Amino acid sequence: MSEKEVIKKSNKPQTIENLARDLKKIGVKKGMVLLVHSSLSSIGWVSGGAAAVILALEKVLGEKGTLVMPAHSGDLSDPSRWENPPVPGDWCDTIRETMPAFDPDLTPTRGVGTIPEVFRKQRGVLRSNHPQVSFTARGKFAEYITRDHSLEYAFGEKSPLAKIYKLDGYVLLIGVGQINNTSIHLAEYRADYPSKKEEVSGTPLMVSGKRKWVDIRDIKPITDDFEKIGSDFIKDKGSGVRINHIGQAKSQLLRQKELVDFAVDWMEINRR
Repeated sequence: MSEKEVIKKSNKPQTIENLARDLKKIGVKKGMVLLVHSSLSSIGWVSGGAAAVILALEKVLGEKGTLVMPAHSGDLSDPSRWENPPVPGDWCDTIRETMPAFDPDLTPTRGVGTIPEVFRKQRGVLRSNHPQVSFTARGKFAEYITRDHSLEYAFGEKSPLAKIYKLDGYVLLIGVGQINNTSIHLAEYRADYPSKKEEVSGTPLMVSGKRKWVDIRDIKPITDDFEKIGSDFIKDKGSGVRINHIGQAKSQLLRQKELVDFAVDWMEINRR
């Protein structure tokens, strides 16, 4: 959405102060571990843009809080599998041979929105060392959450998601749906269902000082039921899920542990 379109649909400028009030109203508190998935344009026109949203989040979380965001770079992958958009088949060998290796400081995010891209460049933000599905964090537990992110089975037990689970953290969806909720992926690793499959993908990495194309084994994700899982979770938990607006963005605050546990049971019943 263009800035002109965002201005047109906005009823007023959003500011750090009113966004902070909205965050408190939905239930964000000082000291929380908070994983945020977001859409900047859904909030309305913000004075200060993505930086203002980040500052509002950090203001409410306080010095003892921890802010976490996705920093995914899914384009560091096998180009023969790309669909959005695909590339000509005769380009693939060249892309594999020349694609720069993952660099946590240089590699930009892709497909996660403007707010996470701005956040990853803020002073004091740490980034986990995964070439495709890294996470960034700032605050009390940032180092713990981002260290030792497993190259294989990247959303599983050695991931930032599993550490947020151990810390009893929360997930905040700002203007996005459950399809964007990466925590449901953690449930895929824990659930036992017949259609679970593994796959191997490739990515460029620096190995012993040299760029190398590396194969990675992981579970094949299924996301087409994430919205159903999320809606059933909200129905089941009722008032335990906080729903309100942050700016003009319909938003949800969920306790991650409850969501993951619910999703494990849901998948074992419903996935075939």
